[in-house]
Amino acid sequence: MIKLLPLTGDIAPAVRGLGWEWAIEEACAAYVAREAVVLTEAEADTLLQAADTLYEMLVASIPDPIPDDLLQLLAIPPNLWAAVRHSWNDERHWHIYGRFDLAATPVGPKLLEFNADTATSLPETAVVQWASLVASGTSDESRQANGLFEGLSAQFSQWLDLNPDLEPSLLIVYLPGSPEDEANCTVLAEAAREAGFEQVELCPVDSMQVSVAGEERGVWAPIEGGQWQRFGFLFKLVPWEILAQEEPALTADLSDLLLSRDVIIANPAYALLFQSKGILAWLWQVYPHHPLLLEAALQDLPGHSVRKPLFGREGQNIAEMQNGQVTHEVPGEFVPQPQVRQRWAELPADGEHRLYQAGVFWAGEACALGLRRDKAFITNLSEFVPHILA
Repeated sequence: MIKLLPLTGDIAPAVRGLGWEWAIEEACAAYVAREAVVLTEAEADTLLQAADTLYEMLVASIPDPIPDDLLQLLAIPPNLWAAVRHSWNDERHWHIYGRFDLAATPVGPKLLEFNADTATSLPETAVVQWASLVASGTSDESRQANGLFEGLSAQFSQWLDLNPDLEPSLLIVYLPGSPEDEANCTVLAEAAREAGFEQVELCPVDSMQVSVAGEERGVWAPIEGGQWQRFGFLFKLVPWEILAQEEPALTADLSDLLLSRDVIIANPAYALLFQSKGILAWLWQVYPHHPLLLEAALQDLPGHSVRKPLFGREGQNIAEMQNGQVTHEVPGEFVPQPQVRQRWAELPADGEHRLYQAGVFWAGEACALGLRRDKAFITNLSEFVPHILA
């Protein structure tokens, strides 16, 4: 059973000490629990090691060259196939980070999914979780498995070093009207500045301009003073598959610029290979009965299972199933998508029967833990719970 430790004290002074007041605003801190999950160092290490092993398995599972059949199985939009293949074959297209969602079962951690493209929870994990530890009266950072900010900064530094021919300017874009996404991008911006980017700017994606013509070829955005600037690097907290579906012209232009090295984009297009939940079925084919995996298929499974849209978000349209029959489903807008089925995994619970899902951030290596809890399906709206190492 999950063991909890009440958290006392005000997190605000620690966060303000960093100059990150935005991280204690409602968008970041309102759903952070005032108690922490107590983990042993061995339990934390097991989760971190699982994420590292899973990432290695993901990379090794992709055939070279990438066949059309696999791209179709993963439901990757055809207008991104060229970008996926190009970025996969050129290491300068660097995967900055992602988040593994794991179930800590009695027989060990099991992969639920990998948020490889646009994973959120960065402010809660990197900043608010750390501040909750400080507010409880300890400055011993070794009592949390939380090297997320350092991991992000190292990844941005590596990305910069791999592309010395490009202007060291980074534009970070997010979906308009989303304070949560903007807060996540603020963490990324701070990490990029620490990594050595000479200029880092944030803006909603609809403020970005893209040109594939003549001297104006490139990605542009307004900067202070109303001037427009071209950027060599682009990080988009906008899902690739949404761009492909809703903005095909923009997707075509970005792919064109990517192929000609007029801009380099993260997370790279090949992150879709891992973002698609179809990869769960693929991994089970490549590594059948692996102890870190749950049985998964694109057809119904006998017994107790979960059905998920391949590119669903925020828990929408996830369904609990018994012998192919839906017993409960979260409403949503992803019904038309292909669906993967995954064997049911029991999540650990506390004394109030709240369920806990572990999130392990990967940034070059597994570097941080965070947990979410809910009494039902774990979704994007569940409560974030800090952790402390005993």
